[in-house]
Amino acid sequence: MKQLWKASTMLNPVPAVMVTCVDSEGKPNIITVAWAGTVNSKPPMLSISVRKERYSYSLIKEKGQFAVNLTNEALAYATDFCGVKSGRDVDKFEVLKLNTEKASVIDVPLIKESPINLECIVRQIIELGSHDMFIAEIVAVHVDEKLFGRNGKLDMNKAKLICYSHGEYWSLKQPLGYFGFSVTKRKKLKRNRMKRRD
Repeated sequence: MKQLWKASTMLNPVPAVMVTCVDSEGKPNIITVAWAGTVNSKPPMLSISVRKERYSYSLIKEKGQFAVNLTNEALAYATDFCGVKSGRDVDKFEVLKLNTEKASVIDVPLIKESPINLECIVRQIIELGSHDMFIAEIVAVHVDEKLFGRNGKLDMNKAKLICYSHGEYWSLKQPLGYFGFSVTKRKKLKRNRMKRRD
């Protein structure tokens, strides 16, 4: 039996990302966004939704650039802080002792402590109601070398990423499968049955 609730933003979990932006004088700011997602693969694009009254909204709109910095367990406190404190009142980089890192394409700094950074250029802004959605092209990606295994393959488990679910931050502890594992199992099962028949 399920309870029927009124329509709400119940899609969970969602990524909790720290978005960096700059003001007209080049001073950086960080805003935590939980409403972010991939929207296209060629070209690679993502979206973030931000309320118009947020300090970072006008910075992102005017500059047309921002960076999405993925968050991990070590950044959980900073992630929450950057979501509840306004850049109008606080220099978040200074208070949290976070370091900036130069981007390769955009004129917005990255968060050095983030395991993965995505440089983004705004391509479209859609007014939705409480939030506006910034649809942006990902023009460069920075990946910490510590995330690579001996075989040179990216191991996302090493990043210790976190997500946001119904008002709480959660760690991602263990993988439950990989893309296509449901089909792969069936194929292997069929092969084993065929071998037994032979």
